[in-house]
Amino acid sequence: MTTHQETSSASTPAMTGFDPDAAASADGIFGLPHTEDQSLVVITPVPFDATTSYHTGTAGAPEAVHEASMQVDLFDHQYGRLYEHGIFLREADEQISTWSNEARAIAEPIILAGGEGSDDDLAKVNAYSKKVEDSVYASTKATLDAGKIPALLGGDHSTPLGAMRAVDDFVGAENGKFGILQIDAHMDLRIAFEGFEQSHASILHNALDRCTNLKRVVMIGIRDYCEAELNHPARTDGRVVTHFDQDWARRKAAGETVMALIDEAIQQLPDLVYITVDIDGLSPELCPGTGTPVPGGLNFGEYALILERLVRAGKRVIGFDLVEVCPTDGDREWNASVGARALYKLCGCAMASRGVLGPLG
Repeated sequence: MTTHQETSSASTPAMTGFDPDAAASADGIFGLPHTEDQSLVVITPVPFDATTSYHTGTAGAPEAVHEASMQVDLFDHQYGRLYEHGIFLREADEQISTWSNEARAIAEPIILAGGEGSDDDLAKVNAYSKKVEDSVYASTKATLDAGKIPALLGGDHSTPLGAMRAVDDFVGAENGKFGILQIDAHMDLRIAFEGFEQSHASILHNALDRCTNLKRVVMIGIRDYCEAELNHPARTDGRVVTHFDQDWARRKAAGETVMALIDEAIQQLPDLVYITVDIDGLSPELCPGTGTPVPGGLNFGEYALILERLVRAGKRVIGFDLVEVCPTDGDREWNASVGARALYKLCGCAMASRGVLGPLG
């Protein structure tokens, strides 16, 4: 598949006089000085978490991760000087924060009642989610059309639907297909969970239902799901391949290597890949504040290795998101710090998959 010319900031004036080894001085994400035009990766913050069913607070992630990113050392062990190609975080749309607060006020009594609510209230929450979807679709489409790599920083896991749809249309315009690599503790294949059509627990169901060029979803880290998700039609017809956390633990105990397990999963993806990372796919000591923490999961080294092996397999990353980082009181700095580093690894993976970086470290 061909794409628009990709832009890179490696030779732009933005890096003139910039010391990557010094303390962060610029206001950009990771303390970088690039403008949007000078950046290969453009991140849209989406501070929305209206339907979160356990812990709330992911709407505060974009701000907290931005703050924590200032402490990330820019030279990366795997991807080297990835920062030279530019990473830009857009300003958060205050309208989305307003929608999140208004929708949450309506949704919370429904959630506390176990999903019981009036049709009118459910319709109102669903309408707010649709507004977010449309906003994210437009921002992602603009990034793709500019030849850049679109990224999304949530917010809850409902927020990337517009991005996935924009990728679907972009790929479909050139008669292509793409896959989704999902790192998550949950399948997120529920249908209208608690009555919310765009629940954080329904994102992959919605993507499969609405993205006509989505060939396959490969899930890693799954350890919490309902029986209906296990029997979801997309799993039975092979469009969804699930790598369960407990199965990996059993196979590792029997002598299989983590590398082999990762490579098996990645080989099941098509060449063009969108990555969606729910932070709860990691072990909960890395993300104690996330909305629905689950024992088990990936350590950070395994997470980084998955992204590296994706590049080494020759897959091309068309976009990505990081969601469900929850900077709760008491754990704010830790949750945001892990989130910032998870985001930086995603940026490096996406850039390396485009061939703009040197050999992997």
